[in-house]
Amino acid sequence: MYIQYTMDQLCLPMDLEEDIPLNHLARVVNTAVNRLDDSIFDAAYPGGGRDSYHPKMLTKVMIYAYTQRIYSSRQIAKAVRESIPFMWLAGRQRPDFRTLNRFRSQRMKNVLETVFTAVLQFLADEKYVSLEHYFMDGTKIEANANRYTFVWGKAVSKHKSKLQEKVQALFEGIEAAEKQEEQEHRGQDLSELGESAEISSEKLEQMTQALESQLLEKPKDKPLKKAVRKLRKDLLPRLQKYEQYQKLLGDRNSFSKTDPEATFMRMKEDHMRNGQLKPAYNVQIGTENQFILTYSIHQRPTDTRCLEPHLEKAQQILGKWPKTVIADAGYGSEENYAYLEKKEIQAVVKYSSYHKEKTKAWKANVGKIENWTYDTAEDHWTCPAGNRLHFHRESKETLESGYDIRRRHYRSSSCEGCPLKERCTKAAGNREMVVSLERLRYQKQAREILRSEEGYTLAVRRMTEPESVFGQLKNNRGFRRFLLRGMEKVTLEVGWLSLAHNLLKQAANDQKRRAAILQ
Repeated sequence: MYIQYTMDQLCLPMDLEEDIPLNHLARVVNTAVNRLDDSIFDAAYPGGGRDSYHPKMLTKVMIYAYTQRIYSSRQIAKAVRESIPFMWLAGRQRPDFRTLNRFRSQRMKNVLETVFTAVLQFLADEKYVSLEHYFMDGTKIEANANRYTFVWGKAVSKHKSKLQEKVQALFEGIEAAEKQEEQEHRGQDLSELGESAEISSEKLEQMTQALESQLLEKPKDKPLKKAVRKLRKDLLPRLQKYEQYQKLLGDRNSFSKTDPEATFMRMKEDHMRNGQLKPAYNVQIGTENQFILTYSIHQRPTDTRCLEPHLEKAQQILGKWPKTVIADAGYGSEENYAYLEKKEIQAVVKYSSYHKEKTKAWKANVGKIENWTYDTAEDHWTCPAGNRLHFHRESKETLESGYDIRRRHYRSSSCEGCPLKERCTKAAGNREMVVSLERLRYQKQAREILRSEEGYTLAVRRMTEPESVFGQLKNNRGFRRFLLRGMEKVTLEVGWLSLAHNLLKQAANDQKRRAAILQ
């Protein structure tokens, strides 16, 4: 006998909620979004026109889609029509892919961060996070751009310089070919530029228009006609292009023509393992208990200059500065230590030579300043051979950020006959040493904190905090490449990812708590 099977018979109950288990992730997402105040979404809907889908419904669908590794708006729309959890969250409504994409990338651009902050506050209220320890790290995620559409800053400057030379040569040729009275007229225009002055596209446009006016008076002047044609068809458009490139570059060294806000970076996880350059964004996050506390997007490939802008955003989201920041050696610069000290934040941050200092080779290296003795009162250094290096002068270096690094130069009076000189320096004369005393002070503080019991525990814990989150995002949920383009939309994508991650983590923690209670 078979169990009765009839496709045309109506079955009860018809409520989709009956098919959603009590501990299902869709219920976690539903509860979290329902707790949000409806007024949060007012900024996204100014009113007018036909009625819109409820933003809470669309938010639930979008977050749940990101937890299920569904990132395409077309695939999300398909799931809303076919998947029971999606149908339940959507209340059987069926927004199309255009509506979903518009909601994700346009409607929520000024609201998503508020939603993220509200959900984070719920997690803090329920003791999932304490907002005390801030574990920070960054990763690079490939941009939605062709990897062979690069524009390099040095190449642009080089081509622009050669173009300037061609323009100067062209006008010098015109000036030499004209009659004396016309030379004086146009020579006055050229004299404003100077031999070494750079001609802007606006100035070149004015000069080209002046030549075109003269060409109307002398239509048979072939050299002049040829020069005007070259300026209008070749030199002026190229100069405008190079200026536009430099504007897009800003202080970056490259950008992609497909996504001009993406910078070419070396990707660790490239399948060829050769550190291939790809258009990408640097994603910085702060975590606690593997919940994402803050996220930010940067165009710089290195982490060093990302700490300050990231923590500024963290202060806006959290409403306060973190008490302790734990980060790897990529953030251990003098500028960052000074910034954390200024904000009264405890820095459990390694510096580049922290682990090397523990090796026998480092301790036996007589040339390392860390193995020397400094006399604060007399302001001199004593090398392992007993020679003194006295203060000679001070220099200052101003970084791009405006931070000043003051370096003190010390010089030995005599290294002649020193038995350790060959191991100390390769210089022919006496040893000269350049050092930032502030950097040494910050490194000493960091060393003491990292070698304390609390500091060591936090440094070890850091390895399982943001690293695990990145593993979840990139490996378990397969998010290795952005779908959208531009800083604004890419930031929204990371926001949706972070929301989805936090609710997934909450569901996992709830399951562990229930299992512990049952035991």
